[in-house]
Amino acid sequence: MYGGHEHALRQTVLALTAGSAMTEHENPGEATVQVLRGRVRLTAGEVTWEGRSGDLIVVPDARHALQAVEDSVLLLTVSKATRPG
Repeated sequence: MYGGHEHALRQTVLALTAGSAMTEHENPGEATVQVLRGRVRLTAGEVTWEGRSGDLIVVPDARHALQAVEDSVLLLTVSKATRPG
C-alpha cells in the first residue's frame, strides 16, 4: 500500500469481524472505502450506506461510523487535507 504520515494520499487495508465497528469519528480528508470482501454499513447522521464486495463508498465530509455487517475486508483510501500552516 502507498502512504504513510509523510504523504497526503494514504491507503490502508482493514479487516473487521461481523458486528465490530469503527465508532463515530471525523473525516481527515477526502476518503473512499472499497469493500473487498463482506458487507459494511457506513452511517453519517441520519444517512446510511450499505456496501458489499466490489462496492466503492465515498465517505461523507461529516462525522461518521462504519460497522461490519459480515466479516469484511476493506481498502480505505484517504487524501489527507493539508492545513495552512
